[in-house]
Amino acid sequence: MASAADLDTPAVTVRLDIMESNIRRVHGHLARHGIANRPHIKTHKIPALGKLQMAGGAVGITCQKLGEVEVFADAGVADDVLLTFNVIGRAKTERLAALSRRLRRLAVVFDNDVVARGLSEAARAHRIEVPFLVECDTGFARNGVQSPEAAFELARTAMALPGLRFEGLMTFPNREPSTRLFLEHALQLFKRAGIPVPVVSGGGTPAIFTAQNFPMLTEHRAGTYLYNDCMVVASGTATWDDCAMRVRATVVSRPTPDRAILDCGTKVLTSDQYTVKGFGHVMEYPEAAVTSLSEEHGVVDLSACGGRPAVGDVVEVVPNHCCVVSNMVDEVYGVRGGAVETTWPVAARGTVR
Repeated sequence: MASAADLDTPAVTVRLDIMESNIRRVHGHLARHGIANRPHIKTHKIPALGKLQMAGGAVGITCQKLGEVEVFADAGVADDVLLTFNVIGRAKTERLAALSRRLRRLAVVFDNDVVARGLSEAARAHRIEVPFLVECDTGFARNGVQSPEAAFELARTAMALPGLRFEGLMTFPNREPSTRLFLEHALQLFKRAGIPVPVVSGGGTPAIFTAQNFPMLTEHRAGTYLYNDCMVVASGTATWDDCAMRVRATVVSRPTPDRAILDCGTKVLTSDQYTVKGFGHVMEYPEAAVTSLSEEHGVVDLSACGGRPAVGDVVEVVPNHCCVVSNMVDEVYGVRGGAVETTWPVAARGTVR
């Protein structure tokens, strides 16, 4: 096996022992509380890792785009898939219909009747049944119906359309108290109407270890937990030692005593910041700050560091948001004990449709 030290930089590596521990830790926690684990594969986009998650106890997978479903269906990763993005337009509904025939269950999520009607037309034309969840905005202010009443009404509207089967509710992320109050009220409405709600799907890596505080959840969707990153550490859900993804980068310049330049910019790391400052964490120099990125350059402030790297030194950077990094490269290297044990093609890279 090749040594990780011989990898040309920048290189995206995954510490296999850490990743395997993350799989065990998360599935074990959810299983103890009777919550099904449905990992989100957009984090890694690698079928071999999806199979590891399934072997670790997952009930199925979550995908964000149809292209991901196609890649993972081709690889035989799972026959139970939840697609958590509004599917709009005939080109997409035709693809979804074809995929529905290949999988035991391909459930969709939507938050408006335009999507529902398009899916119904495809289901009727292809003589299939499409299970669906209504997406609820319980505080994140992205997709989702805005009230329990709206969730109930959309479900009833969609249930009346041919080819659609109501299965439940979905939200992201679980937040106290807004998520619990929203879902409790919505479930009361469905109960009074005599409509079963077999699935209540929560999500988010930072919400994994509090998922048990939402007794209505039947499953949890998380992706980042497999690798972890700066945002997860900032949330308190993981430590730096739990971060499996490390971008190996070379110091290519030291223009001043307090500044180093790495050979990884936005084309390898990500400009996402969300809840963190800076653009990554340098494992060997924890006091350093990655202050800015351009396409090929990572600018590191060393002013708070005791020791400082020299030109030619290689460091490992934990990215802010590992999911984006996965989509930046063709290959990811699995490393154990300093040796490259495996190389995975990022098979679903670029599947944005």
